[in-house]
Amino acid sequence: MTASDWRKMLKQFKNKPKIKEKFLKHCKPKERKFGIAARKCERCGRFGAHIKSYGLNLCRHCFREIAVEIGFKKYS
Repeated sequence: MTASDWRKMLKQFKNKPKIKEKFLKHCKPKERKFGIAARKCERCGRFGAHIKSYGLNLCRHCFREIAVEIGFKKYS
């Protein structure tokens, strides 16, 4: 079950609090402390290729798009 799947289930249970409570107790995925699914990009939501240096919390794709706006220069 992916992260988005269990959130979709929560929307279905919003009017049924007892079933929602039981679902969260047994079926909610655990919080990740490390690994690829621990952090996601703040801009697009991707999990992989994460740049956390300087507190950026961006994936490499988003970083390339907005690097000049942030103030990074490309030295080649």
